[in-house]
Amino acid sequence: MAPVILAVAETADGALTRLSTEVATLARQLGAEAGGSSVGLVVDASPDAAAAELATYLPRVVAVTAPAVGDEVWAPHAVAEVRRLIADGVTHVLVGASADGRDLAGTLSGLLRWGILANANGAGWAATSPEIEASVLGGKAITRSVLTGDTGILIVRLNAVTAAPVDAVGSVEPREPAGAATPAARVLERVAEAGAEASLEEARIVVVGGRGVGSADGFAIVEELAATLGGVVGATRASVDAGWIPYARQIGQTGKAVKPALYLGLGVSGAMQHRVGMQAAEAIVAVNRDPDAPIAEVADLFVVGDLFEVGPALLAELRARRGG
Repeated sequence: MAPVILAVAETADGALTRLSTEVATLARQLGAEAGGSSVGLVVDASPDAAAAELATYLPRVVAVTAPAVGDEVWAPHAVAEVRRLIADGVTHVLVGASADGRDLAGTLSGLLRWGILANANGAGWAATSPEIEASVLGGKAITRSVLTGDTGILIVRLNAVTAAPVDAVGSVEPREPAGAATPAARVLERVAEAGAEASLEEARIVVVGGRGVGSADGFAIVEELAATLGGVVGATRASVDAGWIPYARQIGQTGKAVKPALYLGLGVSGAMQHRVGMQAAEAIVAVNRDPDAPIAEVADLFVVGDLFEVGPALLAELRARRGG
């Protein structure tokens, strides 16, 4: 039987997330390489807009209108719909490496006893199975892994592929919900983090503060530069662990992966765990007092100096060029 690759999409404010467009692209590519097919799934209270967008990446999309996900956690409802599609012939399931995606993958694996390949930075079809590439040991090594059976689940990290729509828009098949596959916890409260409206993963400019900023107050220059450049604030694990900035801003092996046009690092040493999350940036500029800081190995421009001197000078120059 030819493989059928399912891409499970996630939404934000009714639209597809960037990660979902990449997962869909990878599913289509794997389906073609395997001589099989691909399909997409959207499970949402109002899935129409996201499903229409997903159909620009895949030949067939199933759109499930599930009002319950407005008040309950998403994964149990998505799992139920994935199982219906597996009954229809789906052999492999691709999800994004998000909190919801991992919840779905874990629940599905537990119910079906399917294997999981996690944190894929890239994937291709190898004979009878997907083969993923993943970084391990804090990014010091790259592994390649395959599934041993004919079925399985892949958890895909951001930037594993470049999202690419197809020329011919696919079909959208509406479905009624099956109900949650497992008991679904109710959502009692939603809290929006300050600054969360700016997507770190999708930003074209990211300004990052490392241990060298010294304190939460030290992030002021990072925030000013990000605002002036029209970018987003990021952080290293050391800054997050120190409590200077929320975890949602962390970039690296245990945080988020970014691929901006410009990465500007202030006081970032460039430990391997951080570099695996940012070294795909188109241009990397770093400021550090230590001329031997590891970040220099990947930087396109490395400035040896005090970030509290270089940062304000850069800020002044940017403002002068913009007329104040």
